[in-house]
Amino acid sequence: MVSLPHPTTSAGRDGLAALLARPEQAVVALDFDGTLAEIVPDPEQARAHPGAVAALAALAPRIASIAVVTGRPAGVAVRYGGFAGVPGLEHLVVLGHYGAERWDAVTGTVQAAAPHPGVAAVRAELPGFLERVGAWPGTWIEEKGRAVAVHTRRATDPQGAFEALRVPLADLAAHHGLVLEPGRMVLELRPPGMDKGVALAEYVKEVGAGSVLYAGDDLGDLPAFAAVEKLRSNGTPGLLVCSGSAEVTELSERADLSVPGPAAVVAFLTDLARTIHGTG
Repeated sequence: MVSLPHPTTSAGRDGLAALLARPEQAVVALDFDGTLAEIVPDPEQARAHPGAVAALAALAPRIASIAVVTGRPAGVAVRYGGFAGVPGLEHLVVLGHYGAERWDAVTGTVQAAAPHPGVAAVRAELPGFLERVGAWPGTWIEEKGRAVAVHTRRATDPQGAFEALRVPLADLAAHHGLVLEPGRMVLELRPPGMDKGVALAEYVKEVGAGSVLYAGDDLGDLPAFAAVEKLRSNGTPGLLVCSGSAEVTELSERADLSVPGPAAVVAFLTDLARTIHGTG
């Protein structure tokens, strides 16, 4: 008999109950890095947990939709996740760059808005800027297409480097009409007006979901948490899941359910699929 983890809040218990009672109306939305994939020193080496695709493919046919909501380019998330051409995932959606890009499994294509000119300007200026402000050894730049990120995880003092760069990079972002998105030892400069909360709310409305589950691990997932909380206040049940991290506590403090990382997220999704199917 499958025993699902027990949400610690009444709103979370209501959200899970609604999902189980009417799974065909449920949207399950998931962050990628730190939720479906382990955080690694080199983001280009990140890959979905070995059991993630199988868990998603087992769950997807039993619910309204699965969406991966990520700051990565949509095509990169598809490639690193291994999501393309998987039986059972024919209607998976990847909302990349915080919703500025969208990949639909049914067509295998990416739709995207025009890029913000400030990203190109920051891209050209950032190497010299980091040198002028004395960026710590080990700090490096990640090109993300519609955004640029500065990582400090490889620095001698990752947290110290992160804090030292936070204000200067926020000023640089603002100068070019961008915003700074802090994360787990990463500072991302990206266009304003779109975040995971906006992307999730628009997608839930598009699907007409009767309930929503969102799982994330980082500061960039807080807007999605807020979107679910707003949906709940308007009568749509929801469940907030934190993929646990000692580096970020803000999500676990607001989550209905915390699990210890991607392996546990995959196990939860697998058990959820089994429970819905009645094979637990």
